[in-house]
Amino acid sequence: MTAPPRFGVNYVPSRGWWYSWLDWEPSAVRADLRAVAALGMDHIRAHCLWPVFQPNPGHISPTALTRLTSLLDLADDSGLDVSVTVLNGWLSGFYFRPAWQHEGVNLFADPHAVAAQLDLLTALAERVASHPRFLGFDIANEPNVLGHHPGNGISTEQGDAWTRRLLRHCDQVAPGRMHVAGFDHEPWLTDSAPFSREVLAGTGSATPLHAWIEFTGVLGRYGYPSTAAHHLGEYLLELAKAFQPNADRPVWLQEFGVAPQWIPAAGIADFTEAFAAAALSVNRLWGITWWASHDIDRRLTGFADLEYDLGLLTVDNRIKPAGRRLATLIAGLRDKPPAPAVRTTALLLDDRRAPDWTFAERFFSLVDKGVRPAIVRSDRHGDPVRAAERGITEILT
Repeated sequence: MTAPPRFGVNYVPSRGWWYSWLDWEPSAVRADLRAVAALGMDHIRAHCLWPVFQPNPGHISPTALTRLTSLLDLADDSGLDVSVTVLNGWLSGFYFRPAWQHEGVNLFADPHAVAAQLDLLTALAERVASHPRFLGFDIANEPNVLGHHPGNGISTEQGDAWTRRLLRHCDQVAPGRMHVAGFDHEPWLTDSAPFSREVLAGTGSATPLHAWIEFTGVLGRYGYPSTAAHHLGEYLLELAKAFQPNADRPVWLQEFGVAPQWIPAAGIADFTEAFAAAALSVNRLWGITWWASHDIDRRLTGFADLEYDLGLLTVDNRIKPAGRRLATLIAGLRDKPPAPAVRTTALLLDDRRAPDWTFAERFFSLVDKGVRPAIVRSDRHGDPVRAAERGITEILT
């Protein structure tokens, strides 16, 4: 029997954002996590700032490691599990490349840079691998963005090799945990990222998806409200399932959210519920993780304006309307866990092209007709066993 989906947040500390690794306030973190747990959440995704944790290839900060352990202890006090995202060179619109990774050092291909990354994962595992609240490592936050940074140009073969190597190392240093690679939508919807959909869908413990209606271009193309805006997460999750090696592999809606600059503030709670409900229709959904737990304090300058109001909670731990709506949804699902949609109809995806919006529009049009489609790839079209495993009886070519 499939476990019910889990709910969580990408934790953004209310005091000092993730600069708080430097100015650690356990009491503030404790208050934040208690507020998160009060929403009904069971996990957080925590983000290490790479230059803080590894300012030099040969030096990993013992202070930062101790504070990560403290974070897991505080999460334990609130009954929250923690996914630790490690190589964060891109976060909240900022690059955080360590100073030692200048343009002559390719993040993905330079053997010394990769060896340093493995060292950091090893050091973190030595501190947290046995912690009861440690879910596992997410090797990096949207590393495909760093792939476009000057000096990081690589082939798809190199990108895939990097992903496999780091996830394999995670299994070695922290066996039995949930290790993933948190890429955004780019490798799924285009061929411009040097990482293949096949590797992202078949490596690690689950397939995470980041589904932002603005950054994917959904808002510009379809507007709001629209079927595409409410069902983008569902579409990306089903797209990932088409590339997974087996029907039992879990998918994870690891990031989604919305800013008041994108849709009217009064509609954010409705968006939150509708988007989550659509994602909950997907089978083998491990969990739903909102971005973010807290707003960013506006005394911290320099962030893009949209970044400041993405929280379910204010910097004073007051619940915002979207947080209240999501908490109500979670409470209701405890009494009546969601049943995934029966997807007997599948759309056939041509393997020779990226799954662009022309294909996605077929998915959304079926949703408008009351059909919840699956997606199959053309190279697997003739595999009746695989189709039967997913409950598919009709394939639309």
